[in-house]
Amino acid sequence: MIQLAHLEKEVVRICREVGAFIRKEAAEFDRSKIEFKTGFNNLVSYVDKEAEIQLVGELKKLIPDSAFLTEEGTVQTNAEQEYCWIIDPLDGTTNFMHGLPIFAISVALAQNNKVILGVVYEVTHDECFHASEGGVAACNGKPIRVSTISTLNESLLATGFPYYHLDKKDVYLEIIKLFLEQTHGIRRLGSAAIDLAYVACGRMEGFFEYNLHAWDVAAGAFIVQKAGGKVTDFSGISNFLHGGEIVAAGAVHQQMLKIINELWYKK
Repeated sequence: MIQLAHLEKEVVRICREVGAFIRKEAAEFDRSKIEFKTGFNNLVSYVDKEAEIQLVGELKKLIPDSAFLTEEGTVQTNAEQEYCWIIDPLDGTTNFMHGLPIFAISVALAQNNKVILGVVYEVTHDECFHASEGGVAACNGKPIRVSTISTLNESLLATGFPYYHLDKKDVYLEIIKLFLEQTHGIRRLGSAAIDLAYVACGRMEGFFEYNLHAWDVAAGAFIVQKAGGKVTDFSGISNFLHGGEIVAAGAVHQQMLKIINELWYKK
């Protein structure tokens, strides 16, 4: 039987070890080795791929018969397994390649499609956000909670700008405009995993974005939930893991959802 508290510690250890590799590569990164996945702004490097290989190799030792859902697809596994690791080896690749020190490792574990463990390791500042079912959300071992601020006009929000489905860009910009008028501001950090981790520890009151993948949000969303926050898709239901839309927040979640709903689903 899996001991989640012990597993959480092991995943934190593994993320820190792989993070050390990423940190070393960041100091001497060769931009000539940048690759393009599906467009000029969807980038990948040998660092992403090697970090993923290292993560998969170590996590496989923890649960030998587990499956993997990974961004870079360096491993092919049976998705029907009871346990599945959901991995983004370097969330914030564009930041990394430009020397902007905002990028993270994101690792979640799902059991029968339900996330039960999440780790987001912010590499540059050595901050590890982590949680498991039955425990509490923490950063570097210290408990964290979402913000208790209950009004948008006192809130700081985060979002991202999607690379695809740009047919929705105008309505999305309208949503951003409304939030800019009603909050302390909006930040675009370039890493959904870090955005979610910062919501979990109360540095920002909420995060919203669309066109995301499971590996972008699985770990961070789980940590937000364990920190007392609420996570939904734009319609307010729980289909955020594979649905591509996410709203994560503390006390302002419903207020954010109302503004997004009124514009996103407008005929």
